[in-house]
Amino acid sequence: MRLPQSLSRAFVFNLLFTLGFGVVAILVGDKNINAFDASVTRYIQGKESVEWTRVMKIFTDIGSGVPVVIITIISMTFIHYILHHRRELVLFITVLVGSEILNVVLKAIFHRERPTVHRLISESGFGFPSGHSMGAFSLYGALVFLLWKHIPVLWGRTLLILISVTLILAIGISRIYLGVHYPSDVFAGYLASGFWLMTSISVYQRFMERFHH
Repeated sequence: MRLPQSLSRAFVFNLLFTLGFGVVAILVGDKNINAFDASVTRYIQGKESVEWTRVMKIFTDIGSGVPVVIITIISMTFIHYILHHRRELVLFITVLVGSEILNVVLKAIFHRERPTVHRLISESGFGFPSGHSMGAFSLYGALVFLLWKHIPVLWGRTLLILISVTLILAIGISRIYLGVHYPSDVFAGYLASGFWLMTSISVYQRFMERFHH
């Protein structure tokens, strides 16, 4: 039986995300990525200044705690009461909760310690993969998928993409800048979250196709 084109694309992306994460995990385990981590960290932290530190702390705060709760509640309210899409709300919640659970599981498996040199903020727990990076990718990735078709103009869709990509990258970079994650932690977080997001969307689309038939 031939798979629908959307599911075929999802399979390819999921394969790439899985392979990518596997490669990074192996390199981390063998410590063959240490030179890459050190080089990227040195470059990013080389930009340190009072102003940049203030900006990076803002972005890292956006990626957790109260700001994420506020953004999530606003998004859920909009999806449910304005768009009247209860099934999309289930997808949104599934992506966010599943991403958090996956991060906890992966950190428990890999037990990678965080950087100990040049920390600008305090952070506890294991570092691989980055929870902030996974959360940002899942939250803003899900919002792009859910809001895209409701934006009728090209400039609006372009703005949605730009804002989402900027926030995802800025939150990840802030974790490296502030010294609480290695670059490979952040990159692995994007890959793991990308896998979960695509899996969730694929299941949702499959369900919707069956529901409408």
